[in-house]
Amino acid sequence: MIPVDGDFILQVAPRFSGSKAASQSRIVGALSDVFAPTLDGYGINTTLRIAHFMGQVTHECAGFRTTEEFASGAAYEGRNDLGNIHPGDGRKYKGRGLIQLTGRANYRVIGEKLGLPLEDEPVIAAEPATSLKIACEYWKSRKINDPAGRDDLIRVTKLVNGGLNGLEDRRKYLRRAKEALAAIGGIVTAAGEGGNTIVLRRGSFGDAVGQLQLLLKEKGYSLTVDNDFGPATETAVLHFQNSKRLDADGIVGKKTWQALRG
Repeated sequence: MIPVDGDFILQVAPRFSGSKAASQSRIVGALSDVFAPTLDGYGINTTLRIAHFMGQVTHECAGFRTTEEFASGAAYEGRNDLGNIHPGDGRKYKGRGLIQLTGRANYRVIGEKLGLPLEDEPVIAAEPATSLKIACEYWKSRKINDPAGRDDLIRVTKLVNGGLNGLEDRRKYLRRAKEALAAIGGIVTAAGEGGNTIVLRRGSFGDAVGQLQLLLKEKGYSLTVDNDFGPATETAVLHFQNSKRLDADGIVGKKTWQALRG
């Protein structure tokens, strides 16, 4: 499993300020720990498949700053082809997901596949982890892994979008994803307690970072446990690595995890 996490997402996505940055941080933070295993579960597990997935979803979800379309959904009112047969269905079943799910009928189908009551509680579709699964289900249903594996951006875009809208934007994010994956290179998962732990470094998000911070606090380092691998966490890691005569690179890999847990 390629260790793609919140840091990887932010290397690909555009950066924002103010409320947009806060929204992006919330979504990426919630996705960080589940991103790699979810993609892997859908066979999006090679560098080209991941890169194309990122190129598409980064455009579709406005740089990971929303999991819900900005419009009200009123335009979908009365759309029988979407299963919107009751008054208010347009707004209720507006687009949600990293690749947007729209319409009562589609909410019902995907809800059944995921084992979630999306038709009864459509707002669940906007929860970050669920929004990722929705995108993966769409990717799977359209069999996009095949053209992604052939590095066919045109075909991938047509399968996602139905046309070539935003092609240059998608191309830009695809290129960034390829560069970020090349940088990850040989970084693999480090064996930890109860399974595999993704290698962590500055910019990483999520519960694994919180576990790291707790372990460092137990070693006497003064840190806030905020699930965000920032400069203070990096400094603590560097000091710890030096104290254990490890390669002081600020990257928490197999040897650093073992020393912390030992």
